[in-house]
Amino acid sequence: MAYRVAVVGATGNVGREMLNILAERRFPVSEVVALASSRSTGQEISFGDKRLKVQNLEHFDFSTCDFALMSAGSSVAKEWGEKIGAQGCIVVDNSSFWRYHSDVPLIVPEVNAHVLDAYMARNDRKNIIANPNCSTAQLVVALKPLHDFATIKRVVVSTYQSVSGAGKEGVDELWTQTKGIFVNDSATPRKFTKQIAFNVIPHIDVFMDDGYTKEEWKMVAETKKILDPKIKLTATCVRVPVFVGHSEAVNLEFDRPITADEARDILREAPGISVIDKREAGGYATPIEAVGEYDTYVSRIREDMTVENGLSLWVVSDNLRKGAALNTVQILETLVERNLVQRKAA
Repeated sequence: MAYRVAVVGATGNVGREMLNILAERRFPVSEVVALASSRSTGQEISFGDKRLKVQNLEHFDFSTCDFALMSAGSSVAKEWGEKIGAQGCIVVDNSSFWRYHSDVPLIVPEVNAHVLDAYMARNDRKNIIANPNCSTAQLVVALKPLHDFATIKRVVVSTYQSVSGAGKEGVDELWTQTKGIFVNDSATPRKFTKQIAFNVIPHIDVFMDDGYTKEEWKMVAETKKILDPKIKLTATCVRVPVFVGHSEAVNLEFDRPITADEARDILREAPGISVIDKREAGGYATPIEAVGEYDTYVSRIREDMTVENGLSLWVVSDNLRKGAALNTVQILETLVERNLVQRKAA
C-alpha cells in the first residue's frame, strides 16, 4: 500500500532532509509533492533519483493527500494546519505552533508512540501531530529507557546547538564570518545576536520574564508532555560554531539507584540509540560522527557522586534528522505500522 505525501516547506533545510529520508527509508509513496511559497514555485529539488518541481502551497488540494509533512514555520502552521487536517490529510508539523496544544499529540516514536492509538481513534481530532524541538527530541530518546528503569526526578541540561538549527541563514552566517575573519573582514552579526564564528552564544530564541529563553522553556514543556509531567528540568541553551549536530551535557537525578554500568547496558538495548563510551581519548561521539545518521549517540556515562542516584551523560544527534526530518518520517511509519491510517483512494 502506497501513500500520497506532500512536503510543505520543501526548499528549506529540513524540507529537503524530509525528502531525503522518505527516499532513504523507502517509505511507501505513490507520489511525493513538493510545496512552498510562491517565490519558490517552479524550482526543482531532488527526491531519490527523481526531480520534483515545487508547487505553490496556496493552490494545492490537500484532499488528495494522505499525509502533509510541514516545515515552513509557525505562521504557516497556524494558517494552514487545521485547513489541511480538515481535508482528511494527516499533518505532521515541525514548527513550535501546535506542540503545546492539549488536543495535539507531541510525538517521539521511541518514547510515546502509544499516544497515537487514542488520538487516531478520536472522531474530533484535528488530524495534526506535532514534532518536538530538535534538542528535546534527542534528549527524550536517551532519557526514556533510563526513566523506565529508575524514574528520573530532575534533569540539568546544557545544549551546544549547531547553526543549522537556525536555518540556512544561520549556516550562511557561520560560513561567511569564518571565511571573512581569515582575510580581516569584520564579522557583522545578522542572524545571531553576536559573532558566531569562533564564539559561543548563550541565547537561542527570545528571552522570557524569568530570565530563561524560549528555547529553554520549550525543553521543559516538551519533556514533561512527551515523557513525564513530574520530571523537573532546567536548561541552558547555547549556539555554537558547528554546522550540523546538536550536543547536550546532561545531569540526571533518579528516584532509585542506577549505576553507570546498568545505564550503559540499558541504553545499548534501547531503540534509536548508539552507545559510544570508551574511557579513552576519542572514545566518545561528537557532532561530526552524528551527521547523516539516524541514531542518537550517548557517551561519557558516569555516576555523579554529588547527589544520591545521579548520572551524567553526553548526548549527540543530527538535528536535521532525529531533531526534525527523521522524527517526522518515523511518525508516518508508526501510523502505518500500527494500522492507524487508511490510504485514500487514488
